[in-house]
Amino acid sequence: MEFERILIRYGELSTKGKNRKQFVARLAANVRRVVKDMPDITVYGERDRMQLFLNGAPVQPVLDRLKSIFGIQSFSPVIKTALDVEEVKEAAFQLVNDTHQPGGTFKVAARRGYRDFPLDSNELNQEIGAAVLRRIPDLAVNVKQPDIKLNVEVRADGVFLSSQIIQGAGGLPVSSSGKAMLMLSGGIDSPVAGYLAMKRGVEVEAVHFHSPPYTSEQAKQKAIDLTRKIAKYSGQIQMHVVPFTEIQEMIKKQIPEGYVMTVTRRLMLQITEELRKKRNGLAIVNGESLGQVASQTLESMIAINDVTTTPIIRPVVTMDKNEIIDIAKSIDTFELSIQPFEDCCTIFTPASPKTKPKLDKVKYYESFIDFSSLIEKALQKVETFSVDVTQEQTIKDEFKDLF
Repeated sequence: MEFERILIRYGELSTKGKNRKQFVARLAANVRRVVKDMPDITVYGERDRMQLFLNGAPVQPVLDRLKSIFGIQSFSPVIKTALDVEEVKEAAFQLVNDTHQPGGTFKVAARRGYRDFPLDSNELNQEIGAAVLRRIPDLAVNVKQPDIKLNVEVRADGVFLSSQIIQGAGGLPVSSSGKAMLMLSGGIDSPVAGYLAMKRGVEVEAVHFHSPPYTSEQAKQKAIDLTRKIAKYSGQIQMHVVPFTEIQEMIKKQIPEGYVMTVTRRLMLQITEELRKKRNGLAIVNGESLGQVASQTLESMIAINDVTTTPIIRPVVTMDKNEIIDIAKSIDTFELSIQPFEDCCTIFTPASPKTKPKLDKVKYYESFIDFSSLIEKALQKVETFSVDVTQEQTIKDEFKDLF
């Protein structure tokens, strides 16, 4: 059976009142972005729902991508028939027959928007219901809690039927809450933090620190792959790879061992802050979880945060490791994150880092080094590029015949 369109229902957007138009427009833009490699598809956002016209495109790949788009409560593939009662009955049978289980129940929910159609809503419910029951003997009617709800909508340009409701990702459309810079390491926590921020409508740009030869090209590629995993929730993510070798070598050489981690994190945050200004971001997101490592005590956070007044969003700050791992597995980043490639947060890690660093001591140690020129040099060499969710699918399509 060929589906003609997909009906998209809003979740939290329905509560946005006068701002709903802007949220719907953002959601429509995000949907267009994740199907941009399917040029025949068109997206039309209405106040109460959105419609995606397939125009001959295969439905299943589109359904798979829509599951990850924040701002969608649910969606349904829809078929279209002519304004002909018999054609409607046949389509209704096909839809129910494809999805029903033996001994299951169903109901018909018809709505006649086109008044010239010969049957009204109640008559449609009866006619279609009877036609389906005649052809599927083990099916029963349940108007209160049916296993299958067959929606039938009559419009001037045809009759539209759907029987499947697929749950969406919920949340708010990405970028409806503004932009933030995501400090993305190669670990488990930061991709989860990015995902959770995106779910609340934040557009993230990933910032990854790369220190060759101490960190390998595989570590850099791992970070790119992690970015692509969470890019499916918005279509694409801008990524900034910061050369950090010279700064880390200077820290290792000049800073007392116990304060190496604190100063490293401060320098990372300063560079991220400069990128935020350049990219017009409103906040910084990281994967800090309170008490998980030495740099994530409240005392360490105070010492590190001193370099900026920009809001720091920590979506996983109160979660334990198992909770974060569960989310990482659900968004398919966990297996990538545990690949054994070093990142900037793990190299030069001292045996006994300070868990309660003193801010005055941090500033004293830093005062002997011209970090500002090193920061400027690193910013001039930042590599910026777009990580597109459709790139992964393209690669799979190109090589599928080899496997």
